[in-house]
Amino acid sequence: MEAVNTPITDADSGDDAGEAIGDPTLGQVLLAVEELWPESLAEDWDEVGLVVGHPAVPVEKIMFAVDPTLAVIDEAIEWGAQLLITHHPLLLKGVNSVAATSAKGLAVHRLIEAGAALLTVHTNGDSAVGGVSDVLADALGLENVSPLTVAANGLPEEGIGRVGDLSDIMTLGDFAARVFEMLPAVAGGVRVAGDKDGLVKRVAVCGGAGDSLFGAVRANHADVYVTADMRHHPASEAREGTPNGRPYLIDVSHFASEWLWLSPAAEALGNVLADQGYDVEIRVSTTNSDPWDFILTPAGD
Repeated sequence: MEAVNTPITDADSGDDAGEAIGDPTLGQVLLAVEELWPESLAEDWDEVGLVVGHPAVPVEKIMFAVDPTLAVIDEAIEWGAQLLITHHPLLLKGVNSVAATSAKGLAVHRLIEAGAALLTVHTNGDSAVGGVSDVLADALGLENVSPLTVAANGLPEEGIGRVGDLSDIMTLGDFAARVFEMLPAVAGGVRVAGDKDGLVKRVAVCGGAGDSLFGAVRANHADVYVTADMRHHPASEAREGTPNGRPYLIDVSHFASEWLWLSPAAEALGNVLADQGYDVEIRVSTTNSDPWDFILTPAGD
């Protein structure tokens, strides 16, 4: 699978950062992460925070990625990162062993043996200002943006998903093309449900799997909903639930919908650390961790 091309961000690259005072400890990086993506914003079912690592260890290099796959971990270790920050958790469900005989156990062993820490920023990174769905909304040029569902423990502008308005009315076909062009190339492409010539103005988005939010999407009168991992029955029910066929649906790759957040997140963390005088190099993983390799489609239009 081809790598995704992404930029490198240096925390010490800004002219206004002040004189660097050296490397922060992992514990100090965790404080900066908490400032940007508070754990209190995570959903109740989620598992976020430090997975592997000692807070007293100095950190010189940090890598951001969507998934803590073995390929991503190897990339981080080869680069010499002391910290890997991933959007998706490695240990979302309970385990009773991290023996290296399983993929998850092997991931833990590789990280510890290389002296690299692993940190999860998941639904707290979705909900926070500047989070995954905010980045999606910004990339699509949405205005008057607000959360689809407001966070229980956050600010009014924090929560899961976003909804806003396009500056100009577009056809569904043209809007879907905009979505396709802004995302990294993956095997699954973009699937669309609705009238290609139908007009759209109000747009709802949710990075990652968001077909549980159809009620909020309808309540916000969205013309089209962009999210990932749409299942057959929720999508079918959404299409038949309103007389005009709205909201139209655009189903994208789970990986691709969250990948856009990595560079802004790396820049945000770099800025916080630089403001504190720390000299840290931050890089976005170039590994495409979308699980699909190719797709077959019918011939013709």
